[in-house]
Amino acid sequence: MKYKKIYLIGNPIAGGGALKKIELAQRILKSKNIQFETFLTKKQGDAEIFAKHIKSEHLNEVNSVLVLAAGGDGTYNEVINGLCFSDIPLAILPMGTTSVLAKELKIPNNIDKAIDIALKGTVKKIHLGKIKNKEKQRFFILMAGIGFDGEAVYNVNPENKKYLKKIAYIMSGLKTLLKFKPKELKIINSENKKAYTAVVCKASCYGGNFKIAPHANLMEPNFYVFLSKTSSKITFTTQILGVIFGYHLKMKKTEYFKTENIKILGDSHVQIDGDYFGKAPVEIRIAKNALNLVFPVKN
Repeated sequence: MKYKKIYLIGNPIAGGGALKKIELAQRILKSKNIQFETFLTKKQGDAEIFAKHIKSEHLNEVNSVLVLAAGGDGTYNEVINGLCFSDIPLAILPMGTTSVLAKELKIPNNIDKAIDIALKGTVKKIHLGKIKNKEKQRFFILMAGIGFDGEAVYNVNPENKKYLKKIAYIMSGLKTLLKFKPKELKIINSENKKAYTAVVCKASCYGGNFKIAPHANLMEPNFYVFLSKTSSKITFTTQILGVIFGYHLKMKKTEYFKTENIKILGDSHVQIDGDYFGKAPVEIRIAKNALNLVFPVKN
């Protein structure tokens, strides 16, 4: 597909030398004689503001512009929240702390190849997750974690995240696990359940290449939910190992099911797409046909 213009929204402080990669992306686009405009974020929330501005500028235009988000999952999440329910497609350039979405879509880290996918890839309409609590609501593309991983994201030291990137999340996860005192969650779905950690997945990848919900698919209008139903730190640790090695769905004190909406009551921390959201209780629903996303063309 040939676009009249590309908007490059970049996070220059994302992991892996992001600014140099963004500058490389600009040179590649220029070499292809493509008209583009670059927006660089300076603080949290900028990417969403940029995306909303682009959306408002091209309300009645179809297949004319493309937004290219250069960053990590937090940057993608902001752009998605600004761009959703428009006809403008989103493509990504992976350069963040983890870039789980890039792994989900099988977008390579090579900027030249990623740009080639952005320009020649297939645009598909996907479904997002919509989460709200008493204070706010947002859309997410990967997952919402309530309990352990919500608390782990909450505990990430901002300075460590700035300089240590992915290691900061690992450090926070270990620290959180050592001190974790899980709070009971009430899961309201077709039948009421109790758990201590819940991960509501729209995509299969989690924290990198791990697949906590191997059946989740961006193209399907549903979630897959993984529940940890233990308050024992030892049992929960074995469940984490189960996720790492791929046998967690067979373990005791876990549950796994498909749904289109769910309510989770409690007072635990919540993260979406790797960023802190707030606290439960939360209500999570499918937002159908919410985003045009660029996928690689299958061989």
